[in-house]
Amino acid sequence: MKKNNLILGMLLTAAAASAQAQPSADAERLDAVAERGRHVMPFHLEKTLHVFNKTPHGGIQQVIAKDAGDAEQIALIRRHLLDIGQGFKQGDFSRQRRIHGDDMPGVAELAAGYAKLHFDYRELPNGAEIEYSAEESSLIDAIHRYFNAQLSDHARHAVGGKPEQCRHKMHRHGAMRPSLPKE
Repeated sequence: MKKNNLILGMLLTAAAASAQAQPSADAERLDAVAERGRHVMPFHLEKTLHVFNKTPHGGIQQVIAKDAGDAEQIALIRRHLLDIGQGFKQGDFSRQRRIHGDDMPGVAELAAGYAKLHFDYRELPNGAEIEYSAEESSLIDAIHRYFNAQLSDHARHAVGGKPEQCRHKMHRHGAMRPSLPKE
């Protein structure tokens, strides 16, 4: 419990210290995204943290409860990520479109290329994660742009992961914040 609180404290400190690493949306958009998110995500945004860690083959999206003992939020996180992961496997990104809009970077490519992507759901002690992976550099780039958009739109409730050396040359990664270590 103390270890989880220490890790969460470090994540929140890193997020505050490096907010300029991934530019956040303006306050009006942040408010609008949070409001639309309340109708799509069953968990409480203020009680959770989104972590987006880009990897050489895609990325890992985690949602964790800020209080590792909050069984209700953990159950809601797990149900939501399991549901959206199953939808992603069928090319359904409608929930993301409802929250972020139809022009969210990367979503059109992910929806069109879903058959070439892997979405692996895993439970964490304090939440859950989805690992996105692909072999095609254009799809890896789409995942990374999607993660950047998530970080921008959820800036109050999200942090980025550590930078990884990508095997594709489609774009450059900006400075990123540390991710939650796996236990």
